[in-house]
Amino acid sequence: MDAIKAAIRTIPDYPKPGIMFRDVTTLLGNARAFRAAIDAMLAPYAGTKIDKVAGIEARGFILGGAIAHQLSIGFVPIRKKGKLPFDTLTQSYQLEYGTDEMEMHTDAVSSGERILLVDDLIATGGTAEAAIALLRRAGAIVEGASFVVDLPELGGADRIRGLNVPVTALVAFEGH
Repeated sequence: MDAIKAAIRTIPDYPKPGIMFRDVTTLLGNARAFRAAIDAMLAPYAGTKIDKVAGIEARGFILGGAIAHQLSIGFVPIRKKGKLPFDTLTQSYQLEYGTDEMEMHTDAVSSGERILLVDDLIATGGTAEAAIALLRRAGAIVEGASFVVDLPELGGADRIRGLNVPVTALVAFEGH
């Protein structure tokens, strides 16, 4: 995991002073680290029946698509409101200053399908919680949530575990 952590760039004071932005685009651009991250994200679910991977916009699409490809299963995009062209389920969630909404196609998952939720980073857990709510409203079973980066002091991973969803993260960064 040291090589994965080393492949993630930290940008101080972005998007505002005091924030240490963890940029996974450098990991995605490093073929060896990207491959190692995908393999490590899959490892905890070896032997688990997963029907589809759901990825949260936008970096979750890249990671989730690669994982779905490795498992030879379908991929479900969970997007910002207004970006999907068909009938959708919508879920609002809290931001630091206000609310936002995300959507999923109504036919993206079937009742009883087992889903692995994927994103690049978990901070407060708001977007992951909203994604889980969407998947569950459609009747899916969320088998786990997998992230490259956890910011543990913000409590998101614990928040998702509180929803009875196992959480894995490859690396943790203190400070945010």
